[in-house]
Amino acid sequence: MPAFAEARVDLDVISANVAALRERAPNSHFMGVVKADGYGHGMIPAARAMLAGGATWLGVAFIEEALEVRRAGIDTPLLAWIVPPGAPIGAAIEAGVELGISDPWVLDATVAAARAAGRPARVHLKADTGLNRGGITREGWPEVVEAAARAEAAGVLQVTGVFSHLARADEPADPGARDSVQAQLDAFDEALALADKAGLRPEVRHIANSAALLTRPDSHFDLVRPGIAAYGLSPMPDLRDIGVRPAMTLAARVALVKRVPAGSGVSYGHRYVTDRETTLALVPLGYADGVPRAASNIGPAALGGRRHVIAGTVCMDQFVLDVGNDPVEAGDEVVLFGDGENGVPTAQDWAEALGTIPYEIVTRVGVRVPRTYRSGAVS
Repeated sequence: MPAFAEARVDLDVISANVAALRERAPNSHFMGVVKADGYGHGMIPAARAMLAGGATWLGVAFIEEALEVRRAGIDTPLLAWIVPPGAPIGAAIEAGVELGISDPWVLDATVAAARAAGRPARVHLKADTGLNRGGITREGWPEVVEAAARAEAAGVLQVTGVFSHLARADEPADPGARDSVQAQLDAFDEALALADKAGLRPEVRHIANSAALLTRPDSHFDLVRPGIAAYGLSPMPDLRDIGVRPAMTLAARVALVKRVPAGSGVSYGHRYVTDRETTLALVPLGYADGVPRAASNIGPAALGGRRHVIAGTVCMDQFVLDVGNDPVEAGDEVVLFGDGENGVPTAQDWAEALGTIPYEIVTRVGVRVPRTYRSGAVS
């Protein structure tokens, strides 16, 4: 497929971001989160870049992702924290993948798989401290930690971690959010105390995501789990400058240029109509490539040193820019988002235009868009 577009990923930037973030929690292990294909940046290259920057652990959502990391020859401590029914638990145990336990049935299934494998499973028990998503409830926690302690004593389980996840750490200026974070930290302390009472001695206790790493030193415990910040984007809309740089630039080449008169409707539904004679530039990226259809008439892009807004409806494979009288030719580069230098939009700019978060912007870049890498960290 021709390189009509590319997502350029600077792996040296990811490494530098990890090194900078590690300085915020110098006494804690650092888990580089590479789920969702490394937040769209490429899971294996991102993993290697994070390790080069000083990460001591890696984290993914699913076992299948973890097994891909292992197949790449990466033997760093690795946690997969979502284990749905039918997940290949036995393969994870064989590969030395540590598993998140968020429900009693997962613990039972993991114990059974460990017995079948003939080797103990390494697990992290997840306490639901108030997010009310994954995790074991406060009511169910005592029974689970006691069952885990029995399995550990029987030699089929090693409880290497206890963890949780914060609901509102990305709102540090909001008093209610600060109260919410404190309530969750208090609940986590309670969960840790009960685990200790049951005789469990985990190697790592962890709850801090990117936002908590940056704003709540009291949440760092033994390990921190930054995700989006390692890729150079802030988890907090009101705090853009967190000492890291965006690692991805999404760019495409103009496919064709045409001159149209005033009053010309552009793209499906003619949701944009030119108010003067003007030049239109066709960009071969669309919602199949991760450009949200909701970006119609609002999505920013840089072309020829100037910022423009998408003109009309974003289509499956293309969108249009109205560039006025600017000199533009087929083959000229269009940057949808990048590091923000020289007026280039950022993923945060896109998120604000669409009323979403930068996580969604970078993770939705589609498979038709090749990732190209700068750095010797990828092989």
